[in-house]
Amino acid sequence: MLQGMVHPDFQKVADALERQLPRSGRGGGAAVCVYHRGEKVVDCWGGNRDEEGNPWQEDTLALSYSTSKGVASTLIHIMVDRGLIDYEDPVCEVWPEFAASGKHDITLRQLLCHEAGLYDIRSILDHAGRMLDWEYMAEALADATPAHPPGAAHGYHALTYGWLVGELVRRLTGKPYAEALESEIARPLGVDGLFVGLPAHQMHRRAKLILPDLMKRGGSAVDRVERYASGMKRLLRLARIRVDTVAMAQALIPRGMDEVDFNGEDFVSASIPAANGMFTARALARMYALLANDGELDGVRLLKRETVWRAAEVQNRGVGRVIPLPMHWRLGYHRVPTFGPRVPNGFGHFGFGGSGAWADPDRDLAVALTLNSGVGTPFGDLRMVRIGTAAARCADRRKLGGDEEE
Repeated sequence: MLQGMVHPDFQKVADALERQLPRSGRGGGAAVCVYHRGEKVVDCWGGNRDEEGNPWQEDTLALSYSTSKGVASTLIHIMVDRGLIDYEDPVCEVWPEFAASGKHDITLRQLLCHEAGLYDIRSILDHAGRMLDWEYMAEALADATPAHPPGAAHGYHALTYGWLVGELVRRLTGKPYAEALESEIARPLGVDGLFVGLPAHQMHRRAKLILPDLMKRGGSAVDRVERYASGMKRLLRLARIRVDTVAMAQALIPRGMDEVDFNGEDFVSASIPAANGMFTARALARMYALLANDGELDGVRLLKRETVWRAAEVQNRGVGRVIPLPMHWRLGYHRVPTFGPRVPNGFGHFGFGGSGAWADPDRDLAVALTLNSGVGTPFGDLRMVRIGTAAARCADRRKLGGDEEE
């Protein structure tokens, strides 16, 4: 069922991907890429990229939702590395309008670890269609009032994160976000498949989302989120963790979300850095391979080692106000969950729909998954966890058994 390549030491990663592919002829597809010690050891794909049954191709792009946040975070870390801004600098030093409504002391660090209190998108937007208008979103966030004193709590900035970080990138580089991403990460790393704002000439490459029947039923977007949350509630209740679906909806679903077509060209061509990245697993894995290797890959250095390790430091713990699980937020990334292998210094970002990517500097390991079927949760699902678990175990066995090179 799979195409591509896999190093024999990492065959179990490909096996894990193959088990996850839908068995029906029109059930969706996926791609996985893994780097270990700077070497690409897995690059495979399979399944279908749309409901018509067209096969997933080597260069297929997939909408990756919040996996986009890890890319945005890496971009702002490059700005920090160059001395253009510091993590403890007030945001308003770069973005003066942002000081309105009591936000003059909010720092870049607080934005990156979700402590700014600007997650309630329903109080900021009158309609989800506004998300396609960068200038409107930047102005609305500059005027917004935090839901709590900055730093007093953390709450997942599910949608607002992208414009908050992205507007800083735009002002620091003098370039539109999509152009800055291309010039600062994609081009230096030589990757083709890292888009936030998909150009018209790349539309033919994209996979179309294939939603499960549960998401196609009637009712509002809030109703559908609550249906999904009900299943999550039953599991989390066993751990005595409360799920506040109202707070979740306020952060995740602006008014009019039902009218947004996530498969539409208007949506994927806009720049929504928290939610609409169109990526290949290959491009994501290469970016995270650079992070796993202290900021350098194949002779290209985008970050100093100390910048990478500072970005990976845990900033807060415990359950936040939106996500009912402790994410151990770093500076723009979260913890790496696995079934067994410990990844204490690992960091990355997963997304609604099941995609995800992460780096583990301890193993010099990077893992990425893109796909177009299923929904999962706002912060990924078990498919990425299984892929990552297989990759970490393969890396550990490789170390214990020794390489041919060793």
